[in-house]
Amino acid sequence: MFAQLPTRLRARRALATAVIFAAIAAPLAAPSHASSHREAPFIATQPQVDATDFYMFRSYEAGRSGYVTLVANYLPIQSTYGGPNFFKLDPNALYEIHISNDGGAAENITFSLKFQNTLDDNKLSVGGKMVSIPLVQNASADVSTPNSPALNTHEKYTIDVIRGNRRTGVKQSIVNTATGGTTFDKPVDYIGEKTIKNYIAYANRHIWDISIPGCTGTGRVFVGQRKDPFVVNLGETFDLVNIKYPAVELNPLAEFATADSLSDDNVTSIIVEVPIACLAGC
Repeated sequence: MFAQLPTRLRARRALATAVIFAAIAAPLAAPSHASSHREAPFIATQPQVDATDFYMFRSYEAGRSGYVTLVANYLPIQSTYGGPNFFKLDPNALYEIHISNDGGAAENITFSLKFQNTLDDNKLSVGGKMVSIPLVQNASADVSTPNSPALNTHEKYTIDVIRGNRRTGVKQSIVNTATGGTTFDKPVDYIGEKTIKNYIAYANRHIWDISIPGCTGTGRVFVGQRKDPFVVNLGETFDLVNIKYPAVELNPLAEFATADSLSDDNVTSIIVEVPIACLAGC
């Protein structure tokens, strides 16, 4: 379903067309409309709600041509050595994808996600005292399943679909068809092979089938760390556009002349696959 893996586990990139998109950080009253890789001054102070890019495309897997995939990326420039805390989303924020399907430049449908972080507070006996483990993982076993007991911290989320105005419209909870509940587990970031022997298999277990109220057909959702699909040479760009081959030069290799500053960086992707009729018919 979602081919774009964290860096060190790369897969092909997907391109798409952007639509209306915003992240809202509580308790602020106004949404943050900027999209950046930490270059927008205000949102740079709140990287957990910094929206990098938005993609939208018709699903291309066999049997899924009647679906559209929405990808909202957050928390840019995640280094592969981002421990010990790694890159959790903000439990005090709302992460939203807004869809306008009537040309009115106002949302008709909103997918709203809320995250929750929990701490098991695993302890070890050190010198006769029980000391809390200051790590995401507890090293008790390989991390291979959702809500793994080998993790010391866990991320979960809920999704609501809102029809009409995103604050006053009709809000309904999206259901996890695997559990019958409304909560979804998010995979921990790619810590490394000693903690997670097979990250691809582990992450794929967090692709959840969903039932969207008012829609026919089973959608899917995944939230987790992926390789950043954007390409930019940030260093040269903000050094007064210090690029070796300017765009005006007729050099066929110009676009490959400098390094991609994001080639080893990840983002956190919110990916929702929705029946096309659900978006177009509401």
